[in-house]
Amino acid sequence: MHESYCEMALPFASSPELLESYTNAAGGIRTGLLMEHLDSLAGSVAYKHMLGADAQALPRDADFYIVTASVDRLDMLASLYPVQDMRLSGQVIHTGKSSMEIAVRMEDFAEDGSEKTIMIGRFCMVARDARTHRSTPVNPLILDTPEDFRLFDLGEAHKNKRLAHANRSLSRMPPTSEEAEALHSLHLKYGQEESLHASPDMDPVWMGDTRLEQTLVMFPQERNVHQKIFGGYLMRLAYELGFANSCLFTRDRVSFLSLDGIALVRPVPIGTLLRLTSSVVHSASSERYPALVHVVVHADVVNLETGTAQRTNDFRFTWCRQSGPPLNRIVVPKTYGESMQWVEGRRALEMGSDC
Repeated sequence: MHESYCEMALPFASSPELLESYTNAAGGIRTGLLMEHLDSLAGSVAYKHMLGADAQALPRDADFYIVTASVDRLDMLASLYPVQDMRLSGQVIHTGKSSMEIAVRMEDFAEDGSEKTIMIGRFCMVARDARTHRSTPVNPLILDTPEDFRLFDLGEAHKNKRLAHANRSLSRMPPTSEEAEALHSLHLKYGQEESLHASPDMDPVWMGDTRLEQTLVMFPQERNVHQKIFGGYLMRLAYELGFANSCLFTRDRVSFLSLDGIALVRPVPIGTLLRLTSSVVHSASSERYPALVHVVVHADVVNLETGTAQRTNDFRFTWCRQSGPPLNRIVVPKTYGESMQWVEGRRALEMGSDC
């Protein structure tokens, strides 16, 4: 298991030039760029597992290739402030017939030598046959130590959790009675035009009014080894749009809390127009976080001849505010489709609180 381990050093504290290229408007580190690196690292880990620990590059005649099937979670465990030297690392912890689960970690190092875990996450990578583009077997894991067995069991638990989550998806099952009751209560209180702005304590906002879009040309500089647009770049674009939308909704600066899932439907070709659409689908307050905002970002490739769009990716993020008064803005769905998004956002916030 340990032979797939890869790491990447980011000496921010000791390299002002490197820090400058990662600094955001608030003087911190651009989290979206770190996510982009984590996606690249997960790919390196997967190829190292398939090619062997000594492999330096993908052979031109390789009979397989690897794609990111999904990103299950990325959870922020501590602040990126103050800026320290950092290390990104990852390894394969579980394999199926054609899939690999890769656990990634982000750590920083203080001047006294102490280490702190900043972020942890899980990527699901899938191997494809280079000729048929169908699933192809991956190398099984060799478990040597008790820690190997614990990590493999953890990966197995994650797989079962993914299956259970898929089985209770709103595309298959209706909302639970508790979810339906919460949605109905929200509709009765804020779902009418005349009551939308009648509450003195809350500021209800139609979900459709939180929509924020961005359209970009996909340039070849952002391609991966398969001559498609690199998924980590798309993740960064979605993150930054979702962050902007969260700030607009809360009317304040927010902090990244978690990436709650990425569904990768199909690759994005070079030269296409990509439309990113973000919406705030759920908002809440908790004892720990006065403001919680769950944002969905859809990525669609636009056909220039017909004007139609084809879905390529779905991203889910949660942002928070860690101090100040409780959030007084609440997102309200208007249509049935928006109501289902509201329920999905509620589930994401509940799942995040359990992690």
